[in-house]
Amino acid sequence: MRAALWLLGLFAAAVALALFAGDNQGMVTVFWPPHRVDLSVNLALLLLLLAFALLYVALRGFGALLQLPRRARHWRERQRERATHALLLDAMTQYNAGRFLRARKAAETGLARAQALADGADAPPHAASLRVQLHMTVAESAHALQDRATREQHYALVQAALTAGGGASELREGMLLRAARWALHDRDPSGALERLGELPGGAHHRTAALRIKLKAARQAARLTEAMETARLLAKHRAFSPDAARSLVRGLAGDLIQGAHDPTQLQQVWAAFDASERAMPELALRAARRMLDLGGDHVVARQWLRPVWEQMLAVPESFDDIDRVQMARVLEAGMAGDDDEWLARIEAVSQANPRSAILQYLAGMACLHRGLWGRAQLLLTQAARALPDVALRQHAWRALAQLAEQRGDEAAAGEAWKRAAQD
Repeated sequence: MRAALWLLGLFAAAVALALFAGDNQGMVTVFWPPHRVDLSVNLALLLLLLAFALLYVALRGFGALLQLPRRARHWRERQRERATHALLLDAMTQYNAGRFLRARKAAETGLARAQALADGADAPPHAASLRVQLHMTVAESAHALQDRATREQHYALVQAALTAGGGASELREGMLLRAARWALHDRDPSGALERLGELPGGAHHRTAALRIKLKAARQAARLTEAMETARLLAKHRAFSPDAARSLVRGLAGDLIQGAHDPTQLQQVWAAFDASERAMPELALRAARRMLDLGGDHVVARQWLRPVWEQMLAVPESFDDIDRVQMARVLEAGMAGDDDEWLARIEAVSQANPRSAILQYLAGMACLHRGLWGRAQLLLTQAARALPDVALRQHAWRALAQLAEQRGDEAAAGEAWKRAAQD
């Protein structure tokens, strides 16, 4: 459509020009004493047009001639800029290839070019950012070569350049993240956290910053802070679900193990969210720690109750190791004489007569309640099928003690012998 309109316009201009110039009888007389020149109007207009074109071309040529020095200087600056960019690219390529000496040398050469570029009259606006990138490349290469003096020297130069207002805010954030990583490699978690603390508010919650913070907090044994950071990373999907669960479980286990009294352990447990308290490994570990610290058996059993119900509802989600751990913790907590729990264990064992671990727990529950005959029957059934050696030995020892109580020396000796063989 546009081409058709242009074509129509050209035809209209041609027609108008033909109508004007075809029958134009006008004359233009130029007096230049003692001469007189008569010209047609058409020729006079043509000569004026040619004169304007010549004047325009002459002025453009004169302007281009005057611009030659500036263009030459600009061309040289562009060549320096291209050379500097090429050196930066080469330095980064060498660094990624593991050739740190070559990377440092290329970056240092690029710094000399960048300084000359910045000193020029037509320095590009990103010259300061280019220098910062080269300084950081030198510092990264020096860090890889364990040359801390060179690294710190160029890091200080970067700080000075950014303080002077050169470069974008992203460069400062990248510089701080790199410095935090260096501190981690130097086993200086406090320094890494200090660098992260200098980041602006929004940058604290970026995945890269959170990863560094997690490692630094773990190095510094700041488990509570590490736990909070791990939750944020899991929320941001920085890990796969299984990896996030394993990480949170490990940190929570360390927090549980680090509790030195029942009150502190209860505070740690209360700080966990519902999904963490529902993890069988954590519930078992917390209950065991509570018992080891001499805490309240009722509280330990309350922590275990959701896991116990889950094991009964979905038994295939628990392996033998989890069941054995559950049995050990529940057995250790039977000294509290919680009749409700003892009755619950006995009822479940009757509903699952093929489960050796449930039979063992029911037998130990009966033993604590003074039901010697029932305890002997259940422990005898469970002793031969228990998957754990320690539980088998404990079951045989309990049977030996029951036999000694009723004066059956032969049965007691056989039970002690089986306990020793296992």
